[in-house]
Amino acid sequence: MLRPDSFPSHLAERITDHSAPSASASSGRFVIYWMRTAVRAHENPALDVALAAGQQLGVPVFVYHALSEKYPYASDRHHTFILEGARDVEAECAARDIGYAFHLERPGHRGPALRTLAARAALVVTETLPVAPLDWLTDALAEATTCPVWSVDTACVVPMPLVGKAHTRAFAFRDATAALRTARVSADWTDVTPHTPAFVPDDLPFEPLRLADADIAAMVAHCEIDHGIGPVPHTAGGTEAGYARWREFVRTGRLDRYAAKRNDASIDGVSRMSAYFHYGMVSTFRIVRECAARGGQGADKYLDELLVWRELAYAFCYWHDAPDTLDAVPAWARETLARHEPDTRTRHSWETLARSCTGDELWDTAQQSLRVHGELHNNVRMTWGKAIPMWSSNASESLERLIDLNHRYALDGRDPASYGGLLWCLGQFDRPFSPEVAVLGTVRPRRSDEHQQRMSFPAYRAHVSRSAGLSPRVTVIGAGISGLACARTLHDHGIAVTVLDKSRGVGGRMSTRREGTWQFDHGAPSIRLDDSRLLRFVESWIEDDVLREVAAGALVGVRGMNALAKHLARDLHVRTGVHVASMSRAGSGWAIADREGGQHDADIVLVATPAPQAAALLSTVEHANGAMGALAASLASVSMLPCWSTMVVFDGPPPTIVSEALVGGELRTDSPVVHRAWRQSSRPGRSSDEAWVVHSEGNWSAENVEAEPAVVATLVADALLAQLQIAGTVRHAAAHRWRYARVQTGLDDLCLFDAANGIGACGDWGAAGATTRSHPSVERAWLSGIALAGRVLGRATSRSRPVP
Repeated sequence: MLRPDSFPSHLAERITDHSAPSASASSGRFVIYWMRTAVRAHENPALDVALAAGQQLGVPVFVYHALSEKYPYASDRHHTFILEGARDVEAECAARDIGYAFHLERPGHRGPALRTLAARAALVVTETLPVAPLDWLTDALAEATTCPVWSVDTACVVPMPLVGKAHTRAFAFRDATAALRTARVSADWTDVTPHTPAFVPDDLPFEPLRLADADIAAMVAHCEIDHGIGPVPHTAGGTEAGYARWREFVRTGRLDRYAAKRNDASIDGVSRMSAYFHYGMVSTFRIVRECAARGGQGADKYLDELLVWRELAYAFCYWHDAPDTLDAVPAWARETLARHEPDTRTRHSWETLARSCTGDELWDTAQQSLRVHGELHNNVRMTWGKAIPMWSSNASESLERLIDLNHRYALDGRDPASYGGLLWCLGQFDRPFSPEVAVLGTVRPRRSDEHQQRMSFPAYRAHVSRSAGLSPRVTVIGAGISGLACARTLHDHGIAVTVLDKSRGVGGRMSTRREGTWQFDHGAPSIRLDDSRLLRFVESWIEDDVLREVAAGALVGVRGMNALAKHLARDLHVRTGVHVASMSRAGSGWAIADREGGQHDADIVLVATPAPQAAALLSTVEHANGAMGALAASLASVSMLPCWSTMVVFDGPPPTIVSEALVGGELRTDSPVVHRAWRQSSRPGRSSDEAWVVHSEGNWSAENVEAEPAVVATLVADALLAQLQIAGTVRHAAAHRWRYARVQTGLDDLCLFDAANGIGACGDWGAAGATTRSHPSVERAWLSGIALAGRVLGRATSRSRPVP
């Protein structure tokens, strides 16, 4: 019988058995090493346990490495870093003659591959990472399969299972683990030799991805994840990049100066290795041995951070049932925070925090570092974290926001060490402090203005404001939702963006028209934004009084439907009244000519107009190559229907049908003339007159697309009164033709991008396929704009390989 205690002690002490009581290895064909957070093929205890188990059982071993679209905070940033690490480990496994298969979840490549493989396995080995979701995914697999499932501590010098309890103070942990640590700090690690040639089952339930020649940016672009958080160009994933950064840290003497310089965020005094430790791309054991051998105050302090503070957090998460909840905060801290919950505070929405708009200079700069560079100096992180309770409703929401902002943007997020730092901000691993202060009570305060005085803030701000390695000048043509979402995402990553639009204002079909005292949302009278990747934005827009929910899922702009567009454009460089006429190549970039004779230069041009207009604009480019021709042809294949939008005001009281048939102020009928109607006077801040916007059906609008607006207005107004069954007098009727209003046949791709030429397109035709039912129109436009921004960001981080 296969037992953990049958292995050498340096491996056995690291194993946690998750197996069901009835689990058996007897009939399995192979051992699977399910690689997740030890992305290396050297000094890897989990790999060694798998190899040793294979020897005992007489079966081959292979590495199964997968990347899901569904893990929390899945984004281009995390995906790219993980895939770059996987590319290195694939090569390392090949060099050691170890079988390796990578499964990238994406359209056409989904399914329960691991469970299918586990049903044939003798044993599944993975890493111990005691935080959600990896801990419960391990347990879920153990419950669902008949073979044993083990996890192995690959991260800590003192194995988590040996610690015995969740320590709450660093000095207690340091003392309790001193002997265990001393016995292991300088121990060499000998990798287990594979006992069979490289093996991968020939009946894999997925198509393995060969990473050596894969275009990572292109692969990431096809995954259904958050494309609005781009890769970090200056921090490549992988063992090679991780050790290179470490060697540079040592070579330049910064390790020797670490004790004296580590807390000054305005200088380059830290190693910036945490992301590589989190994903196990480098061996903690090797780094620790090298520090111990080097000696000195700097190395000693670095060891204290690694072996005490980091491993304290890992062991705490291992031994505590719920390290991501307030239950992980000591009782005294929960009590004092609860007592001070009624204290006055300035609440900020999630978006205000995420986009560095609080007005606190140090905090906003720190958040910019997190958002753009994917990292936060540890000493600044403490001050950053202490401010969030001052801007949140209560301690629970504070912890939720700390976790969200850190895990979403930081390359080292979703790590036990992260929870150690975040929980410390609410009192964990600390003691009460007097006197009490507002909001935090006796939880140690840390004011940003005081921290700012202790450092060279201009130097820190300059360091954070440096380019992340992205320097293209981007022009977005079109200031509708798609173009603004794209531009805003690029701007938030530090890229210079100019938006050009031919209209007098922003919003495109998300527009609002004023006629005297009346106001009409005559483009998109309401919107739905249901995609989970939009949830945090929607909640912020509602909280910041940009949008309001008028029915289940139906949203309207508080001051008109263009309120959202104005909000998105607030800090962008937008030039309205500029009608782009043509584009031409200018060196490696673009020259954009407008109808007024102006010229605009850009390195990258992104077209966010209706597909027929975008195709026509691309046709103005002389000597278009094959890729550009294909892009134009794709856009030309999109078919769109027009829409007559009629604005009607009539005398009289609200019709009876208002209370009987309207949902959220919207009326739907079978009439092609009055296909959908929205009661404007029911919206916030509107005139009490009976004002309506009517959209005629698409095919009817196409048949009458060249009709005179006045004729359409009269016809629609009369039909509306008949539909509402009242005898009113029309006071105002005006019709507006949206020539490209609704996508009839769209594209499967979210966006189009030709990286070689630096040109792309986005719009509500994205992810529409043959029909438009997959996402509502405005939601598709938003997702398409974000996806195109992601392609630009991915292009900049395409390490030595162009994105097709």
